[in-house]
Amino acid sequence: MNYDQALDRAYDSLPERPSDGDERLSVPDPEAQTDGAFTRLTNLREIAEALSREAEHLHRSIQRDLGTSGQFDGDRARYNGSFDADDFSAAIDRYVTEFVTCSECGLPDTVLTTEDGIEMLRCQACGAFRPVETGTTSSSTQADRPTVEEGKTYEVEIVGTGRKGDGVAEKGNYTIFVPGAQEGDVVSAYIESINGHLAFAQLA
Repeated sequence: MNYDQALDRAYDSLPERPSDGDERLSVPDPEAQTDGAFTRLTNLREIAEALSREAEHLHRSIQRDLGTSGQFDGDRARYNGSFDADDFSAAIDRYVTEFVTCSECGLPDTVLTTEDGIEMLRCQACGAFRPVETGTTSSSTQADRPTVEEGKTYEVEIVGTGRKGDGVAEKGNYTIFVPGAQEGDVVSAYIESINGHLAFAQLA
């Protein structure tokens, strides 16, 4: 057996390993569905399973990335605000970079573990590991600086209609419901109450 034959045989015996980690991932395109003042991601679980991650973990990351709040029901998720498939795709790409792909070898053969209270990404292909960003600091900073407060009046543009016919406006991270307002109106909205990132107002 000459050198070239020996080299070919050695390469043939190696396990397959693509040069680009993304080739190992086949992630479904996000399916966005508008529902009044909300947007649903109808195939959240399917995407999470393709990434070998918990669907709720992916949901929380998308919330932080989009700067909004939402609800997760096990298979799909609903987010406050108007988003399209491109918005979800960008958020998922950033999730893959932070929580799936090894920064050393570029492969997706990783697991998330919690060590001493810190979430770590460990690569099963090359053994590299690193802490991951949870976005806690950013979220806390936003929470410390609310853009909408109870008892105050804001001039807002009505950009949609809720299920009950209320006008819907957006201000910062808040979705504001204004009864009696129509899409396209610019109104003065008095904030009566706030629940999470939802604000309920009346025409001032």
